[in-house]
Amino acid sequence: MMTVTTDTELTLSFHNHRVVISPWGASLRRYFMIDDRGREIDIVWGYSGGSRKRGGQGDVLIPFPGRIANGRYSFEGQPFQLDCNDKEGPNAIHGFVRTLPWQVRDAQVNSVTCEVRLDAETYAARGYPFSLDIAVTYELGASGLGCDFVVKNIGDRVAPVGVGFHPYFTVGTSVIDEADVRIAATGYLEFNEQLAPTGRILDVEGTCWDYRHFRAIGGQRFNHCYMNLVRDADGLATATLRHAPSNRAIDIVMDSSFSAVVVYTGDAIADAPRAALAIEPMTCASDAFNHPEWGLKRLEPGETCSGRYLVRPRLM
Repeated sequence: MMTVTTDTELTLSFHNHRVVISPWGASLRRYFMIDDRGREIDIVWGYSGGSRKRGGQGDVLIPFPGRIANGRYSFEGQPFQLDCNDKEGPNAIHGFVRTLPWQVRDAQVNSVTCEVRLDAETYAARGYPFSLDIAVTYELGASGLGCDFVVKNIGDRVAPVGVGFHPYFTVGTSVIDEADVRIAATGYLEFNEQLAPTGRILDVEGTCWDYRHFRAIGGQRFNHCYMNLVRDADGLATATLRHAPSNRAIDIVMDSSFSAVVVYTGDAIADAPRAALAIEPMTCASDAFNHPEWGLKRLEPGETCSGRYLVRPRLM
């Protein structure tokens, strides 16, 4: 069995594509292409070595993505208190698994599966008395990088579950202001000063946050949870980052399991503000533990939920 530390990393390959995964948190640390001159062209803004991570780069966010206001929620009539670990407000943020060593399963040249278990006995004191088996698979192929998740309730009670991912994307610009983005969503959550949702979903139409069609990012300070995703005939929702002068684009394609996407310009990252754009697929919106109608999964004992998103780099 592999000994996993914060510096453990595995490299996946497919043709000229490379991905670096760490079983520490099952994190996506890099995704790049090698051009004809041997240069590395970054698709994901990444890092190597656990101490170099900034702003949640590539984290897996389970059992809740985003923030839970004041770390408090009720489920099945019982109140719970989570650790308030948010640097920007009195909230719980992004679950537990991003700081855990995962076990590596079925490592191949172009794919790897990482697995971890949350035990109710361990996390009850931290406000989550539920048991989950979790698997995340990364696979490089002709279309790009696919990321699949499977979460199973292995406990004896119904469990609240949300799943999210925190990749940052770059199309080669020195700052993300120079790129354009399209976000296929008609609504977004109103946040309070502590970045927790107020409970209101606002319509994007007529606002400066309407990115249903390509617009320059410019000086926009994104830290927004978009909802009511617009889907194609196959049920897929797509957000796209592009830079026309360099002819580069990246599609983030989300299946029907994802009901929200957080977009973040990284303004609070002290040593590299606005270096890239986080486009975060989430199965539920921020604070869905207090608003289960926003996509929260209720897994019965023995039940699973699963989903997939794809990172598709392309030339325009």
